Amino acid sequence: MAIEKLLPVGKLPLKILKRFLNRYAVLDKTVVVGPDIGLDAAVIEFGNKYLLAKTDPITFTSEDIGLYTININANDIAAMGGVPRWFLAAILLPAGRADAKMAEKIFSQLSNACKKLNISFCGGHTEITSGIDRPIVIGQMLGEVKKDKLITAMGAKVGDDIILTKGIAIEAASIMAREKGKELAAKFGQRFVSRCRNFIKNPGIGVLKDSRIAMKFGRVHAMHDPTEGGIATGLHELAIASKVGVIVDKDKIHVFPECRRLCDYFGINPLGAIASGALLISAMDSKKIITGLKKNGIKASIIGRVVEKKNGVKILENGRLRNLKIFERDEITKVV
Repeated sequence: MAIEKLLPVGKLPLKILKRFLNRYAVLDKTVVVGPDIGLDAAVIEFGNKYLLAKTDPITFTSEDIGLYTININANDIAAMGGVPRWFLAAILLPAGRADAKMAEKIFSQLSNACKKLNISFCGGHTEITSGIDRPIVIGQMLGEVKKDKLITAMGAKVGDDIILTKGIAIEAASIMAREKGKELAAKFGQRFVSRCRNFIKNPGIGVLKDSRIAMKFGRVHAMHDPTEGGIATGLHELAIASKVGVIVDKDKIHVFPECRRLCDYFGINPLGAIASGALLISAMDSKKIITGLKKNGIKASIIGRVVEKKNGVKILENGRLRNLKIFERDEITKVV
């Protein structure tokens, strides 16, 4: 009898996910954009606008879990050109550890994060459950977009520049500092650890502002929010969704010094580390978009270009082109 290979921690491998989506997704005529690789949210007919629907859990860390949950889910609405409006949460608390104080802390964090982005916290479910050792929040974000403003990861065109906002890997640095704080403080000092922990706020893990500014200043063809698997997997997802190839220059990808230091210490590749806070933009008016972003305090740079699909997804490193690795297991799982 054949023994099934166990799946690694992280996202479902892309080939398996694609097979399941093709086999099991159930769509009616109101679904404009259904589930597929690289697509950040579902798009549903909603009167004179589109309803955007997204769900995402927070599992790597429980500190500031409310702030993480709201921003991670709002990012996927933003990457479709939309505005996040309504949020629901399934809050799972660990049996034997949960008390009212733990529950209220999470509710408070979710509420405060929603208020900052003008999102209604309007429903969900909460329970104490066995089989987990930390709180887990599974968020569902609903948003809306005008029909002529919808952007998807399917729209990248050959000849587009690929813009990266902020840099990598903001979320990874914050998670490592939170989950390995004592070890890192002994090595690098508490001030360094505190700065890394605060990366979720500065430079921040949200991309709603990035998205709005990019669309205001240029012709954006596609956007994608790189999360698990880092920018490398995000670029692959963008290429798959748009049926194109991608070539990026490693030297143009901004890695925050703090992140590089942590990745070097733990022996992980920042290109494959969870990258929320960055936004990938495929566009023609790249200079106008970058100027607009910088005027609004957001660092951005051109890291590559969109090419024909036959060229594959490649990275220029030390003067040579090589295939860009897909990180189906996020690098941060080696640490936490």
